[in-house]
Amino acid sequence: MTKMPDIKDLTPEQKDALIVDLVRRLNELEAKLEKDSHNSSKPPSSDGPKRKPKSLRGTSGARPGAQPGHKGKTLKRVAQPDHIEIHPVVRVCDACRRRIAAASVAVLPEGRQVIDLPPTRFEVTEHRVQIARCRCGKQHSGVFPKGVSQAVQYGPQIRAAAVYLTQYQQLPVARTAQALEDLFGLHVGTGTVQHSIDQAAQLLVPAVDQIQQALRGQPVVHFDESCMRVGHESHWLHVASTHALSWYGAHRKRGSEALDSFGILPGFTGIAVHDGWRPYAGYECEHALCNAHHLRELVFVLESTQQLWAQQMIDLLCQAKREVDLSRASGNTALSQARQRYYTRRSRALIAQARKLNPQQAREPGRQERRGRIRQSFTCNLLTRLHKYAGEVWRFIADHRVPFDNNQAERDIRMPKLKQKISGCFRSESGMKAFCTIRSYLATLRKQNRSLIDALALGFAGFVVSPLVTAE
Repeated sequence: MTKMPDIKDLTPEQKDALIVDLVRRLNELEAKLEKDSHNSSKPPSSDGPKRKPKSLRGTSGARPGAQPGHKGKTLKRVAQPDHIEIHPVVRVCDACRRRIAAASVAVLPEGRQVIDLPPTRFEVTEHRVQIARCRCGKQHSGVFPKGVSQAVQYGPQIRAAAVYLTQYQQLPVARTAQALEDLFGLHVGTGTVQHSIDQAAQLLVPAVDQIQQALRGQPVVHFDESCMRVGHESHWLHVASTHALSWYGAHRKRGSEALDSFGILPGFTGIAVHDGWRPYAGYECEHALCNAHHLRELVFVLESTQQLWAQQMIDLLCQAKREVDLSRASGNTALSQARQRYYTRRSRALIAQARKLNPQQAREPGRQERRGRIRQSFTCNLLTRLHKYAGEVWRFIADHRVPFDNNQAERDIRMPKLKQKISGCFRSESGMKAFCTIRSYLATLRKQNRSLIDALALGFAGFVVSPLVTAE
């Protein structure tokens, strides 16, 4: 906390400077209190119990629920049911009291099907081998299957279920053991669950390396990062993803040291989509900035300053997004040059208008000895970014491969954050790295609509399914 000087010892000029500084600090504190998930990058969980923020998307005018033409998902009959139950008709007529002849009884072709789970219980397979002795005296013995090495052990399906519940459905280890007991009658210890996680992480390292290398050759890759707790320390979870690939990495650092160690951005020649975190700009690839962040920041400027240009910039970005969506749906790869020039000219005009209302702060008189940049207001910094990185802001109108926002990476990083809320912190750095390895593999398969349980079971059985079979 800054100690207040004795006002009696200050000159009138110093008092004026102190008042200006106090007003600036007050405005910054008020601005922090006004920020929530709808006008900043703060997560919705920090909003508290107050009313949910209004979405920028507005209303479409359509009625709630499924829209005309929606395919829908309903239960469908199966061609070959597992069981058929015949419910008999009464054998005595309630009108004439005569017995109904068996020859007149028939079964209706239309039936009603009930889809349910069978009683869930584990099954045990005991393996035995034969032995034989040849007439020459040599004794021969059969061979146990590969992987069957203990007197009693769990099979690949059980271990796959344990890994799936902890690493994909986010359950803590103890609750996973409890779920296996409740669902299947298995008394699995937490040590067994943890051993399955460690073994899966080791088995999947080559497959995740394939994902990492494949991302380096993708035309557009999304990047994001978020803080995670490991014990009492802060670590960073990094994500690189496309519509078909997901890769997670753990590191103690957030910036370039971590990004260099992952080996994806160094040498990357595609387009990196991110939120403008400064270390990303140091890599010699093309960049695209997340405009969802810009919209939230513009909402904050509009609410805190009531400056009209902020609403006009919001409308301009949303208009461009709608036009790009229609253009992409028509098979185009970019907007026409005329439309691109319109958006860039209009953006420059709004930024110039905003500059007059939010000029850059000059260094205070008498403080020329201070080094470094002069601290600017939130609005001024936003304008600087929109102007300096205009190409990255508007890249989505010139290249339709580039999305309007970085929602792909933000969706991918949301579930690991949910794991932290459910399970608490990671106990160790190795545990976080194991989670990143397994989650990279499972999230990639999920994007490709492939079975996660089957893939894990095959991995425990000695055959790791490649994550690149259907990746583009």
